Amino acid sequence: MNKPTVPSWLSGERARGGVQFLKFAFVGGTATALHYAIFLALVMFAGVAPGLAAAIGACFGACVVYTLNHRYTFTTQRSHGQMIPRFVALSVLGALLNGAIVTWLTGAGLHFLLSQVVATILVLFINFGVSKKWIYR
Repeated sequence: MNKPTVPSWLSGERARGGVQFLKFAFVGGTATALHYAIFLALVMFAGVAPGLAAAIGACFGACVVYTLNHRYTFTTQRSHGQMIPRFVALSVLGALLNGAIVTWLTGAGLHFLLSQVVATILVLFINFGVSKKWIYR
Protein backbone atom coordinates (compact mmCIF):
# COMPACT_ATOMS: atom_id res chain seq x y z
CA MET A 1 0.00 0.00 0.00
CA ASN A 2 1.34 3.41 -0.97
CA LYS A 3 1.73 6.12 1.59
CA PRO A 4 0.05 9.40 0.73
CA THR A 5 2.59 11.98 -0.36
CA VAL A 6 2.95 15.24 1.45
CA PRO A 7 3.42 18.42 -0.56
CA SER A 8 7.01 19.65 -0.33
CA TRP A 9 5.94 22.88 1.36
CA LEU A 10 4.46 20.82 4.23
CA SER A 11 7.47 18.62 4.81
CA GLY A 12 10.87 19.09 6.28
CA GLU A 13 12.38 22.01 8.13
CA ARG A 14 10.02 24.64 6.71
CA ALA A 15 6.93 22.84 8.03
CA ARG A 16 8.54 22.24 11.43
CA GLY A 17 9.49 25.90 11.60
CA GLY A 18 5.94 26.93 10.71
CA VAL A 19 4.40 24.66 13.33
CA GLN A 20 6.96 25.86 15.85
CA PHE A 21 6.09 29.49 15.09
CA LEU A 22 2.38 28.73 15.54
CA LYS A 23 3.10 27.12 18.92
CA PHE A 24 5.26 30.10 19.84
CA ALA A 25 2.49 32.49 18.80
CA PHE A 26 -0.11 30.52 20.80
CA VAL A 27 2.10 30.57 23.89
CA GLY A 28 2.73 34.25 23.28
CA GLY A 29 -1.01 34.85 22.96
CA THR A 30 -1.59 33.26 26.32
CA ALA A 31 1.12 35.36 27.93
CA THR A 32 -0.12 38.44 26.10
CA ALA A 33 -3.58 38.01 27.60
CA LEU A 34 -1.98 38.21 31.05
CA HIS A 35 0.26 41.07 29.93
CA TYR A 36 -2.72 43.08 28.63
CA ALA A 37 -4.81 42.41 31.73
CA ILE A 38 -2.04 43.78 33.93
CA PHE A 39 -1.34 46.63 31.50
CA LEU A 40 -4.99 47.72 31.39
CA ALA A 41 -5.46 47.41 35.15
CA LEU A 42 -2.37 49.50 35.84
CA VAL A 43 -3.28 52.24 33.33
CA MET A 44 -7.02 52.40 33.95
CA PHE A 45 -7.26 51.71 37.69
CA ALA A 46 -3.87 52.56 39.17
CA GLY A 47 -2.96 55.57 37.05
CA VAL A 48 0.39 54.15 35.95
CA ALA A 49 1.92 55.68 32.80
CA PRO A 50 1.28 53.51 29.71
CA GLY A 51 4.97 52.88 28.96
CA LEU A 52 5.75 51.71 32.49
CA ALA A 53 2.56 49.65 32.66
CA ALA A 54 3.48 47.98 29.35
CA ALA A 55 6.93 47.04 30.66
CA ILE A 56 5.50 45.65 33.92
CA GLY A 57 2.89 43.60 32.06
CA ALA A 58 5.57 42.28 29.72
CA CYS A 59 7.62 41.04 32.68
CA PHE A 60 4.71 39.00 34.00
CA GLY A 61 4.00 37.67 30.52
CA ALA A 62 7.64 36.64 30.21
CA CYS A 63 7.31 34.22 33.12
CA VAL A 64 4.46 32.46 31.33
CA VAL A 65 6.34 32.47 28.01
CA TYR A 66 9.46 30.81 29.43
CA THR A 67 7.56 28.03 31.13
CA LEU A 68 5.26 27.21 28.21
CA ASN A 69 7.89 27.54 25.48
CA HIS A 70 10.26 25.30 27.38
CA ARG A 71 7.60 22.64 27.84
CA TYR A 72 5.58 23.02 24.65
CA THR A 73 7.32 24.82 21.78
CA PHE A 74 11.02 24.02 21.72
CA THR A 75 12.89 20.81 22.29
CA THR A 76 16.29 21.45 23.76
CA GLN A 77 19.10 19.73 25.57
CA ARG A 78 20.15 22.95 27.32
CA SER A 79 19.79 23.19 31.07
CA HIS A 80 17.69 25.84 32.76
CA GLY A 81 20.97 27.26 34.02
CA GLN A 82 21.99 27.95 30.42
CA MET A 83 18.61 29.14 29.17
CA ILE A 84 17.30 31.30 31.99
CA PRO A 85 20.03 33.98 31.83
CA ARG A 86 19.54 34.25 28.07
CA PHE A 87 15.78 34.32 28.45
CA VAL A 88 16.00 37.00 31.13
CA ALA A 89 18.26 39.09 28.88
CA LEU A 90 15.78 38.79 26.00
CA SER A 91 12.84 39.48 28.32
CA VAL A 92 14.44 42.62 29.71
CA LEU A 93 15.28 43.80 26.22
CA GLY A 94 11.75 42.93 25.04
CA ALA A 95 10.13 44.71 28.00
CA LEU A 96 12.25 47.82 27.44
CA LEU A 97 11.59 47.75 23.70
CA ASN A 98 7.89 47.19 24.33
CA GLY A 99 7.74 50.08 26.79
CA ALA A 100 9.72 52.35 24.46
CA ILE A 101 7.46 51.59 21.49
CA VAL A 102 4.32 52.23 23.55
CA THR A 103 5.78 55.45 24.95
CA TRP A 104 6.83 56.65 21.50
CA LEU A 105 3.51 55.80 19.83
CA THR A 106 1.34 57.24 22.61
CA GLY A 107 3.54 60.36 22.55
CA ALA A 108 2.84 60.58 18.83
CA GLY A 109 -0.89 60.59 19.61
CA LEU A 110 -1.82 56.94 19.06
CA HIS A 111 -4.26 55.44 21.59
CA PHE A 112 -2.39 53.55 24.30
CA LEU A 113 -4.10 50.24 23.53
CA LEU A 114 -3.37 50.41 19.80
CA SER A 115 0.21 51.37 20.68
CA GLN A 116 0.46 48.20 22.77
CA VAL A 117 -0.88 46.05 19.92
CA VAL A 118 1.75 47.44 17.52
CA ALA A 119 4.50 46.87 20.10
CA THR A 120 3.32 43.31 20.71
CA ILE A 121 3.49 42.40 17.02
CA LEU A 122 6.94 43.89 16.54
CA VAL A 123 8.38 42.25 19.65
CA LEU A 124 6.80 38.86 18.75
CA PHE A 125 8.93 38.46 15.62
CA ILE A 126 12.12 39.58 17.35
CA ASN A 127 11.49 37.21 20.27
CA PHE A 128 10.80 34.21 18.05
CA GLY A 129 14.03 34.60 16.11
CA VAL A 130 16.15 35.10 19.21
CA SER A 131 14.40 32.29 21.11
CA LYS A 132 14.86 29.80 18.30
CA LYS A 133 18.46 30.66 17.46
CA TRP A 134 19.93 31.59 20.85
CA ILE A 135 17.88 30.57 23.88
CA TYR A 136 16.37 27.15 23.18
CA ARG A 137 18.81 25.95 20.51
